[in-house]
Amino acid sequence: MEDARVPVADKAITAAGGSSSSASTSASASARSRSGSSAPTAGASGPPPPPPPAGPQPPHPPAATNTPTPSHTHTPAAPTTPTSSAGGSNANANGSLPLPLRHGHELPFVAPSSYLRPKQISRTMSDKSASPLDKDQMQGLRGVREFLKVRTSYDVLPLSFRLVVLDIDLLIKKSLNILIQNGIVSAPLWDSRNSTFAGLLTSTDYINVIQYYCQFPHDLNQVDQFRLSSLRDIERAIGVLPLETVSVHPMRPLYEACRRMLKTRARRIPLVDIDGETGRETVVSVITQYRILKFIAVNNEQHTMLLKKPVRDLGLGTYKNLATTTMNSSVLDVIHLMVKYNISAVPVVDQDYRLLNVFEAVDVIPCIRGGAYDELSSTVGEALSRRAEDFGGIYTCGEDDRLDSIFDTIRKSRVHRLIVIDDDCRLRGIISLSDILKHVLLFGEEDDTIRGGSGSLR
Repeated sequence: MEDARVPVADKAITAAGGSSSSASTSASASARSRSGSSAPTAGASGPPPPPPPAGPQPPHPPAATNTPTPSHTHTPAAPTTPTSSAGGSNANANGSLPLPLRHGHELPFVAPSSYLRPKQISRTMSDKSASPLDKDQMQGLRGVREFLKVRTSYDVLPLSFRLVVLDIDLLIKKSLNILIQNGIVSAPLWDSRNSTFAGLLTSTDYINVIQYYCQFPHDLNQVDQFRLSSLRDIERAIGVLPLETVSVHPMRPLYEACRRMLKTRARRIPLVDIDGETGRETVVSVITQYRILKFIAVNNEQHTMLLKKPVRDLGLGTYKNLATTTMNSSVLDVIHLMVKYNISAVPVVDQDYRLLNVFEAVDVIPCIRGGAYDELSSTVGEALSRRAEDFGGIYTCGEDDRLDSIFDTIRKSRVHRLIVIDDDCRLRGIISLSDILKHVLLFGEEDDTIRGGSGSLR
């Protein structure tokens, strides 16, 4: 058997150090500015005020007040509300006339408590408390986001490309051969009867077919006759929730396509246009997370070079409850792991937890070529030996590697994920392209509704 081990790529440059001094603000000083001077309390000891002399009195002059200029750290005291006595007089408890209200303090006034309510903590990084390294990081991320907002999804496409579109009336067994012959792992689906876009065929659909075969082994003849239009029926039979059919117009901002991919947990998204004459849909192409990140790395290096924080500090990737396999495990066992944990790759390790290779969802396609489901009982090592000769290998990094070096690797090589290892090549974690794209779009943003839906897709 051919040795399926693949040499790992060189690590990137370790992160540069940076001071992390942060400016602190004094809460006590702010509290003192709000409190003001204390006023005499009712019932305090002391002689009572002398009664007013009989006869008419001149108007009582307003008492002098020491009112500071309002500022964002000072809360003005609430003015005393005039009250009427039983006899209808407007005099206060001391018999004197009420103090006139200052301009702007007339009722209804803003209660001081509204100034003192704690504000919601913003998720955005404060420039006052950020270190120079943090400031560069946020400047780089903001630059990439602005770049994605002014470029369209069509800009990502190469000058020359090939698009394979499959009709839903095609047999699933034949679609496998078409993908292998063209060296692709996915293809848009087309409903020729209604002239509409019908979804995207991926390796996940073939894994669903394998699950159906495992649950209904006596229906092998029926499995061979399944057409691409039966994929939704297969999902319902095995109890799998169907993936949302998503697409984006090629002239919409690339930022919008990225957000939609993260929200739907899709690793690729078709570009669908509308024909101006017929009003029918037209599939232009398909863009992937790798293509988008490479587009950023090639055309926005002035901002990606500012992303110098290491992977460890960013919390980038998955490091707990990692699913792993061995070279002697069966392909079917690995497929069950992918389905159980909803993942697209499983690291292959030895008895000392050292990384040997990675079994990907696309490695399933050659195993069932021509409907040969018996090949699923073969070992992982045998399946990996069937990979194409131009397979680029797997890429690794360390927890001290920086995000800018990861973008540099994406710019130079075809990377689908990065396996995090230590100095002894032992498995530490996995960084998917979804993790990188999610960090670029959402880190430091208050709108993080997508975060919970991305899960552990890798």
